Amino acid sequence: MDLKKLIVFDMDGVIVDVSGSYREVVRQTARLFFNDIRFENNLPNPLFSLADLATVKQAGGLNNDWDLTYHMLTLLMTKVEVSIESPHCKGWACLGSLMPHCDATALSMHLRSSSTPLADLHKQFSGAANPWVDHLSMGDVGTGNIIKQIFQELYLGQDLFRQTYGFVPRIHGGEGLIDQESLLIPKSVFKRLAKTHRLALATGRPRSEAEHALNRFELQTYFKITYTLDECLAEEKNIYEKSGEVLHLSKPHPFMLDAVVEYSSEKLGNLFYIGDMPDDMLAATNSAYDYVGVGILHSSLHKQTLRQGLIKAGADVIVKDADELLAYLS
Repeated sequence: MDLKKLIVFDMDGVIVDVSGSYREVVRQTARLFFNDIRFENNLPNPLFSLADLATVKQAGGLNNDWDLTYHMLTLLMTKVEVSIESPHCKGWACLGSLMPHCDATALSMHLRSSSTPLADLHKQFSGAANPWVDHLSMGDVGTGNIIKQIFQELYLGQDLFRQTYGFVPRIHGGEGLIDQESLLIPKSVFKRLAKTHRLALATGRPRSEAEHALNRFELQTYFKITYTLDECLAEEKNIYEKSGEVLHLSKPHPFMLDAVVEYSSEKLGNLFYIGDMPDDMLAATNSAYDYVGVGILHSSLHKQTLRQGLIKAGADVIVKDADELLAYLS
């Protein structure tokens, strides 16, 4: 009898279309961040295109969309004139004291000067830091991380935010953009694959948000093993408490892919990881186990560029969409 394949999926951009949720939240977070800046009326609306943001995302190293947001704001702040020194304040008051002392003139000119203003900044300032962005992204929601809180309020919406964090949102009282998500791979594909193979999930989402998507699209029954950001953070804490070593176990680190294999109680055949970003392929390549890295292009606005990036990161196979994926795995 043939052994079952282990087929591990990333979620965002693979199973779920997040162009109208996570990516749009990144863009709206930037708009709200700069809401009270001087000459705000001169800024374009939207600030930049989703295609431009996708180019920065596909460059790698930003698997988590909170990190993408911090990086994006850091890039934009390189074009902001700030007339006060490093922050000596905390929380929302800090953001409120910063923006009136910022000038958006150069930022507005830059955003209007190119069709890819973010990608242009990324090429020039990819390793840059900004003390204000760093300060306003310290801690977590409710403990000083204003940028993450804006992001989560927009993404989750009023009710789900309150359920998740235990207090009412501050700046967004409407529905969340999480409800704009749709399936990229039909439910029938998972149903067919799960009949003969073992399916698992390895995603940079927090567990609550991953489970929300699985439940909403009625996919939970097909995934027997799920690893998320929560498991990465828990293991990072465990390692630090034992050895004092600081590790980051999110992709491109192979922690989740290794853990999926080690968690499984059955003997498995070939191993596959389905992802849409170079970091996914790096995780598959760096795993202690012999994963086949399968890059999928269906969510990308720049398919040829993504193809090249996936191959450079070690992808073994590239497929266009769910139909090609099913044909390959069947």
